[in-house]
Amino acid sequence: MQKFNYGKIFLLGFGFFGVSVIWGVYNAFVPIFLAQKFNLEPALIGFFMTLDNIAALFIQPPVGAWSDRLRTPIGRRMPFILIGAPVGALAFGLIPLAAVLPLFVACTSTLLLSMALWRTPVVALMPDITPSHLRSQANGIINFMGGIGAIIAFLVGSQLYKANPAFPFWTGSALVILSAILVFIFIKEPKEYETSEAQPDMLESLRALLSDKEKSPIRLFLAIFFWFVGYNAIEAFFTLYAINQLGLPEADGARLLGHLSLIFVLFALPAGLIGARLGRKATIGLGVTVLGSMILALYMIPAATLTTVLAKAPVLGDILIISIFLMVCGAAWALININSLPMVVDLVDNARIGTYTGLYYLFSTLAAIAGPNLNGWVIQLSGNNYNNIMLVAPLFMAAALVMMLGVKRGEAKTA
Repeated sequence: MQKFNYGKIFLLGFGFFGVSVIWGVYNAFVPIFLAQKFNLEPALIGFFMTLDNIAALFIQPPVGAWSDRLRTPIGRRMPFILIGAPVGALAFGLIPLAAVLPLFVACTSTLLLSMALWRTPVVALMPDITPSHLRSQANGIINFMGGIGAIIAFLVGSQLYKANPAFPFWTGSALVILSAILVFIFIKEPKEYETSEAQPDMLESLRALLSDKEKSPIRLFLAIFFWFVGYNAIEAFFTLYAINQLGLPEADGARLLGHLSLIFVLFALPAGLIGARLGRKATIGLGVTVLGSMILALYMIPAATLTTVLAKAPVLGDILIISIFLMVCGAAWALININSLPMVVDLVDNARIGTYTGLYYLFSTLAAIAGPNLNGWVIQLSGNNYNNIMLVAPLFMAAALVMMLGVKRGEAKTA
């Protein structure tokens, strides 16, 4: 029987910490480079911000299935981490130095390919070393560490960006190398792996998912798709929204996202406990409802009101009215995110955890492709009205809630 070790889960969380630092800095500052350094239109920026997800679409799911079958002296997940993390860190550090668009694309393409190689295996390590009934709590710890990474990316990154736009990227590169080293040193994979008579590949798993007469799996994956469309559509353009709609300085959009990430971190562990107490489905439904409502409120409230300063705080800087809404969004996103992956992996036996982790990223990656592209065109076709990004997301949150109502499986299994 698996033993649960909170210390090991925290150490494993450094892997997700590294991933979060990289993507936090990337999503905050790359759109600014594209708009101001290379003069791209919103629709093209939206497309560019999905290139990483297009590559991940073809890499992460089969890598998840491959890592289920791989056997090496250092484990089945660890080789992907030891290859992907250093290559990604190097490419990430070169992004702000690229002076021409083709070189910029080469750096970002290398980054996205390497990150896609190791993200699914590092996430699949959590259920590898955690019993089913404790996976929501463990996922809370993992996402707590990821949230710390996002806070560093947004709050520290915004200050570093003011000093030199390259500093957030170089800091991220160093932290992802450190994170991979810590995971390799302190996390030991199980010596024996549960296997089934026939382990299906990704396409077979997808076909089985679509043909399952009990529709809980496909409903859950569609819900994941819908809420990630809404969330990613906003995240990709938020720093430009802060500049163009709210009239804030360049680095302040990242700082505001740091307010969201702070509450996400503080709520990550309670969200896992709430999921264990109320049930994962009910907890996710609550989070989707609150998140959609908060985003709709941002669309309706005038920019002058949203940018009203309420207080000043160390590290956080000015606390604006929009900060309060974003903090509630952070709590709601924790309720959703902490409990969704445990629901997915508890749809199947342990032999196919990596495969279903890959399916989780298949649907979330499809959403990350659709969301920014959709909002890019919404902005451009509305005369560069960045406020409209806050109108699209609530519609997809409503669709996700409808899908979740029909989910009947995925709660914690009996210990």
